[in-house]
Amino acid sequence: MYIIAGVLFITALAGLSKHETARRGNAFGMTGMTIALVATLLKAAQQTMYGGFRGLPYTLGLIAAAMLVGLAIGAWRARTVEMTGMPELIAMLHSFVGLAAVLVGYNSFLDPGVGNTGSMETIHRVEVFLGVFIGAVTLTGSIVAYLKLSAKMKSAPLMLPGRHLLNLLILLVSLALLIWFVVDVPEFGRFDRGIIPLVVMTVLALLLGFHLVAAIGGGDMPVVVSMLNSYSGWAAAAAGFMLNNDLLIITGSLVGSSGAILSYIMCKAMNRSFVTVIAGGFGSDGGVVGEDRDYGEHREINAEAAAELLANAHSVVITPGYGMATAQAQYAVADLTAKLRARGIDVRFGIHPVAGRLPGHMNVLLAEAKVPYDIVLEMDEINDDLPETDVVLVIGANDTVNPAALEEPNSPIAGMPVLEVWKAHDVIVFKRSMATGYAGVQNPLFFRDNTQMLFGDAKERVEDIIKALPTGSTQGTSSAKAATVS
Repeated sequence: MYIIAGVLFITALAGLSKHETARRGNAFGMTGMTIALVATLLKAAQQTMYGGFRGLPYTLGLIAAAMLVGLAIGAWRARTVEMTGMPELIAMLHSFVGLAAVLVGYNSFLDPGVGNTGSMETIHRVEVFLGVFIGAVTLTGSIVAYLKLSAKMKSAPLMLPGRHLLNLLILLVSLALLIWFVVDVPEFGRFDRGIIPLVVMTVLALLLGFHLVAAIGGGDMPVVVSMLNSYSGWAAAAAGFMLNNDLLIITGSLVGSSGAILSYIMCKAMNRSFVTVIAGGFGSDGGVVGEDRDYGEHREINAEAAAELLANAHSVVITPGYGMATAQAQYAVADLTAKLRARGIDVRFGIHPVAGRLPGHMNVLLAEAKVPYDIVLEMDEINDDLPETDVVLVIGANDTVNPAALEEPNSPIAGMPVLEVWKAHDVIVFKRSMATGYAGVQNPLFFRDNTQMLFGDAKERVEDIIKALPTGSTQGTSSAKAATVS
């Protein structure tokens, strides 16, 4: 059963690599987890039977009760959570994995079961120490990510003096504590042997996890969520070693390695160093507010003029961001896309790797609204076509379309690859106000000569455009380049 579940988890990852097979991948993952849970119950029953049949109902009853509580909470949260709340929910779920690793580690130390001696005792203690360390870092780091993503904590990075040296000092002290923990000392009772370095390390690891994520700015949180996903996988793998559970080792390794690969891909997309992600030292150094500059005056447009501009276009690119998720505008955007395509207009989507606050956030929203997969393109696939695009609709995106990343070396997001939407003939930005984005950086795109702002709720403005579209099934004869907007 473990082998079958492990294979299903691998095929789940393979399925999740493409839009077309993502649903099938989820089905494989759920099936594998069901088999894993059944196998765990059978293993617990088998182990209990060694002590006699009398304890079997009690053991299985406890496990079943815990599972029912978990199933109820999980089903409730899955049904009630909005897509805008998905990033912080995932961050909180990562913290549960970290907490589980810490609890398993302490339990494995205090009640190891079959006694180990010699080198096996040393190996077991290393497993316990590393499992608790990774779990504690994941626990507090995920909680901080949850607080930042849910706006319950400031997204600005916490900049302590000598913060990198502080992190290094914690690692060195933890290494010394590991040596203390595995050294064979006279036993004066289980609570006197090794518990002190284990507790001290746990406190330090909790502080390290808090500091690593607190030192990262809000604009970089999508990468943080991905990295915490990797941490949670390694925490689960460490728990598998402590419990001598092969499937937990396999599952944790899959999650840990896939999360690390995704983090690497996202770091490249944001021009960040993968090493500094792990060290918690990337992001805007000293703050998240960009240079205070006067970019001039912005221009506004109304829904009727925007509809005329779109109706006369030959090609349209839509670049969504977190604002689309907040307004729940994906269905209206899908409807607008269908109507424009029915008029013979080429409509495509450009997705930045870190659009939203979760990897793949925008892809999931568009798939939910039944937008065809073949017109949803990644940043690298769409950027070269933007100079020949008539109209770009920026719906709720900010930092991912900010030209300051390429043009202002002192900008907090300098060097970050962005969607170069300003190269299109006309740009319409859907926004509630002129406020800065999640990274706290002003966007000079809003003040460009070819950019016009459409203020208000994104869903309502898109619906207004749909109503204002001229009747007819084909696009107008005039080019978008000839359209004028007062």
